[in-house]
Amino acid sequence: MDKVRPFLWLDDAAEQAANLYVSLFESARIISISRTGEEPSAPARSVTFELEGVEFIAFNGGPRFKPSMGISFMIKCETQAEVDRIWDALVAGGSPSRCGWLTDRYGVTWQVVPSILPELLEDDDDEKADRTMQAMLGMIKLDIAALQRAHDGA
Repeated sequence: MDKVRPFLWLDDAAEQAANLYVSLFESARIISISRTGEEPSAPARSVTFELEGVEFIAFNGGPRFKPSMGISFMIKCETQAEVDRIWDALVAGGSPSRCGWLTDRYGVTWQVVPSILPELLEDDDDEKADRTMQAMLGMIKLDIAALQRAHDGA
């Protein structure tokens, strides 16, 4: 067992959320499902799943607690196609925010971020970094080519 693991308190959609999240990553799997009854079709109580080596637990705890933007999960993407695929799947039924942030249909907040972004924002040339930041602040879903153009001053 990992010493520290994300634990997602959801209303009643732990299994559906876990299945969505696992579908988005090449290295992902459902580890176990604890059900409320003996039958395989009984509702899930909790689902343990793994995304890219990080183990999560999703728990059907009812409506008492709701996920918050105060905690989010960052997904680093290598290509625009990966940004688009993951963003589109997570934002469906949820709500977009600024700068690559979104809240999915289960209330969990994600940041879908191109892996090149930190390099562009941390450039030693302050003007390039500032142009990149300004471009990012004007975006909802992040666009790698537009960020690169802003960085380059094009």
